[in-house]
Amino acid sequence: MDIRTRRIFRLSLTTALSLAVAYGLGLIFAFMAPMFGFMLTFKPAPPMKFKALLVLMVIIAVTTGIGLLLVPLFMHFPIVAVLVVAIGLYLSFYLILVLRQGVLGLFVAMGFTLIAAAALYDFRLGEQLVITLISSVLIAVVCQWLVYPWFPEDTPATSATPVGEPADPAETRWIATRGTLIVLPVVLMALSNPTLYIAAILKSVSLAQQTSHIDTAQAGRELLGSTFVAGYLAALFWLGLSILPNLWMYFLWTLLFCIYIGSKAYGGLPSRYGPSFWMNVMTTLFILLGPAVEDIASGKDVYMASFVRLSLFFFVTLYAWWTVALLDAWRHCRLRRKHRLTEEPA
Repeated sequence: MDIRTRRIFRLSLTTALSLAVAYGLGLIFAFMAPMFGFMLTFKPAPPMKFKALLVLMVIIAVTTGIGLLLVPLFMHFPIVAVLVVAIGLYLSFYLILVLRQGVLGLFVAMGFTLIAAAALYDFRLGEQLVITLISSVLIAVVCQWLVYPWFPEDTPATSATPVGEPADPAETRWIATRGTLIVLPVVLMALSNPTLYIAAILKSVSLAQQTSHIDTAQAGRELLGSTFVAGYLAALFWLGLSILPNLWMYFLWTLLFCIYIGSKAYGGLPSRYGPSFWMNVMTTLFILLGPAVEDIASGKDVYMASFVRLSLFFFVTLYAWWTVALLDAWRHCRLRRKHRLTEEPA
């Protein structure tokens, strides 16, 4: 089996197995386990060691626990709390862009946004989300350990990670500010009804990370396109799952869809879009399907709830695209004006 095929099956089986274990254990927000399984396995590399996993568990507990500590601040000093959240979001993008710590930056962002909003609504819900995040990552890594020996990454030339160019400080500050402005309004809306906006927060954090690697010309195609494709695939997934709705079929359909998306991302199937596009498609697919499954368990109208959720996703995506376009246009205009002033004779 060639290395590309091994990567596709390793990614798909790890993701599907994480889903089966999480739902089999009855975790709250169980869809986060396959989502993290997909995100952690997407980069072609061996899974982390046991010691690294313990360190990661501590980091997740600390970074997400910050959201619980923000609850008294939101209750008594809301303006200060919003400023702290903005600083935390900026810090998360600094970790992603400068220190290249994508996983750590993601959990810092979740702690300041998702956990804080949920804990303000119900402190026990915030605690459960922290436990869910830790459990989901643990399940994902254990599933990686089980799957990796069957599909190893044993080609040194392809597993090596190239060293990127040093980040431009001005560009880094700009992208971090832009990402903060994308996520912060969604967090403010979530403070009124966190149960409705939890999925929207996850989507906005994902979009803000994606906009760190694209420019204005790519924003519409990458952001809107991936959201539309994810909604279409979610409808097909739900149609297939409704034929025989049980955990085994959920596992098999997840495996099938991951094979398709992984083939697109790794080049097994032709695609005009890059890996980041398909990663965002799969992440959005889980954010759509996971709450829909929980809606059925709680007796809610799954179609109405899914329509509202998807509408929020498109609103958040349009806002992210508009923010990127507007801020980049303002910045380019400012840079051109500054350049003209420097060229004028004294």
